[in-house]
Amino acid sequence: MTEQVAAQIEAVKNGDSEAAGAAIEENSGLIWSVARRFFGRGVDADDLYQLGCIGFLKALRGYDAHYGTQLSTYAVPKIAGEIRRFLRDDGAVKVSRGLKERAMKIRTAKRALEQSLGREPSVSELAAELDITPEELAAAETASLEPESLQRETGEDGLTLESRLRAEGDEESLVERVALREALTKLPQKEQSVLALRYYRGMTQEATSRVLQISQVQVSRLERRAIERLRELLK
Repeated sequence: MTEQVAAQIEAVKNGDSEAAGAAIEENSGLIWSVARRFFGRGVDADDLYQLGCIGFLKALRGYDAHYGTQLSTYAVPKIAGEIRRFLRDDGAVKVSRGLKERAMKIRTAKRALEQSLGREPSVSELAAELDITPEELAAAETASLEPESLQRETGEDGLTLESRLRAEGDEESLVERVALREALTKLPQKEQSVLALRYYRGMTQEATSRVLQISQVQVSRLERRAIERLRELLK
C-alpha cells in the first residue's frame, strides 16, 4: 500500500468527506463489480451501487493494514454484506402498489398540465386535475422521492432534508441511504405530506400550511416530529 492510500484511509477514518468521495471514485470499478452480482433482484443498479459505496466506506473505517490483508480483499465482503442486508431487511419494505400507481398518474398529469399551462402546475391545480386532496397528492409524491430531493432547499431557510437529518451527527451520508425512501413510507400520512411539500416541492411552512389547510404552527410541529421519527428509523 502506498503512503498516499494509507493517508487517504486515515483521513476517511477521521471523517474527511472529500477523502471519502475520492476513495469511492478511485474504487468505483470494484464497487460496481460487486453490485453487479445482485442485478435482477428488484433494486435499481444505481441504488445497489450506492449501497456498495456505504459498504466500501465501512470497510475503509475498519481496515487495518497491519493484518496483511489487501484493501480490496477486505472490502469485497463488506460491500456485498451491505447490499445483502438491504435486500434482506430494508428491501422487504415495499411501497404499496396503489401508491405507486397514483405516483405514476401524478407524473403523467403533471407533464400534461405543464404543456397546457406553459409552467409547472401548483399543488392545488394538480390535485384538482386528479380529483384527490393536496394531502393525498403529497403523500403519493413522497413514495417516489428521488435522492436529489434530500438536497433540495426549503423555501424560506435554505435547509435541506439531508442537513436536518444529519443535524445530530449521523456519520454516514444520507444521500447514499437508499433506505430513506422506505423509512418515509412508515411515517403517518400527514407527516409524509408536510415533508413532501417542504422538501420535494421546496415550499415554505406558510405555503405548506395553506395547501394542507392547517396552521403554520402545526406544520412546524409535524415537520419536527417527522424528522425525529426518521432519525429513529435510520439508526
